[in-house]
Amino acid sequence: MNAIRDIDSLVDPTHDELARQGFVSRLRKHIMKDVADDMRDAYDVKVKPAFLCEYGREPNSGEEVRDAIEDNLTYRVWSSLRYNAQEMVWDSVREEVERQLPDMISIADQAAQSSSHGGTLTLDPELKMPDYVDTLDVHLMPGCWQGEHADRDVAQGAIYAHGGLVFRGSLLPSKTRSGVAASVSKWLSIRFPDFKPEKILETGCTIGNNLFPYYDIFPDAELYGVDVAAPCLRYAHARAASRGVNAHFSQQNAETLDFPDNSFDLIVSSFFFHELSVKATKKTLAECRRLLRPGGMMVHMELPPASQVDAYYNFYLDWDNEHNNEPHYRDFRSQDCEDLMTSGGFDAEDCWTALIPDVGGATPEYFQQVALGEVPPPQHGNYTSWSLFGAIKPA
Repeated sequence: MNAIRDIDSLVDPTHDELARQGFVSRLRKHIMKDVADDMRDAYDVKVKPAFLCEYGREPNSGEEVRDAIEDNLTYRVWSSLRYNAQEMVWDSVREEVERQLPDMISIADQAAQSSSHGGTLTLDPELKMPDYVDTLDVHLMPGCWQGEHADRDVAQGAIYAHGGLVFRGSLLPSKTRSGVAASVSKWLSIRFPDFKPEKILETGCTIGNNLFPYYDIFPDAELYGVDVAAPCLRYAHARAASRGVNAHFSQQNAETLDFPDNSFDLIVSSFFFHELSVKATKKTLAECRRLLRPGGMMVHMELPPASQVDAYYNFYLDWDNEHNNEPHYRDFRSQDCEDLMTSGGFDAEDCWTALIPDVGGATPEYFQQVALGEVPPPQHGNYTSWSLFGAIKPA
């Protein structure tokens, strides 16, 4: 019997807190579906025809759509509601996290002091925070990922974990959706059946949500996660310890890691690079190439490049650039993924991009057909499909 308690289970909302969280999730769903549909109608009926009349063509970029629609009342209502609902996500879980924080810190301490689970936690209090994390509350989450308010704090990890449930609850078409890591690991097992990674690294791992599922497909692999945020790493380590997952977490900047050359068979990330500057992205991809063993692979899940979707969807995705404290969002999406990877030292012929369904939202037959390239994937959308880019380091 594992002696480390499940740190997630300590957060126990009251009736009113749970009701509020449910309201916020449903409000976000209304905003992201119903009001968003109204905004698209307003664009098609009013904004786009007016632009066509003035310029003799339709908008051909997200920026042009944004400039054309920003005075439209439906857009302004949608944008205001979305911004406020984003803040409400984190506030809806704050009090319950604060109430249970001493017990959560105690569990994280116990996990850090125990070696029975095989994992490790290495923190660097001298680590300099990169500007793209330190200067903004990314996602409008107060304190961002790395803020510390108590000794050995885990609050930001807990707020990210439980606020994330409120956030995702508004997007899930059904409870069968599985998420990034479950989908990518299953896709790898089908697409590359002989690929059996022994050491897996996730950059920007936060609380381990998109690291742990690799253990289900590759149970013999050692898992490693790096992040700059100590509160998230403490929380992730406690989660791994309670689950008996052999995972090693360290506080590092992914641009410059302390692992030796050729350390990993698989390097992954999820929703990571759009938070980095393009310069930092190129440095991180160069680190990925250095750290991969010959024959190893990197697979990064990200937002689709601007070149792969239409102008309106670019506008819709890039709302976060101005309003969700993610100022590198548009710059990242404007890049060509192959160019980014080759700038990191990969050869063009070893690079690839892919779109895959969410494994929980697709039938096993359809998922396998997409993985093998026999049928096209679904269009990109919330928990419908995942956009990937990656490369293989030649053996």
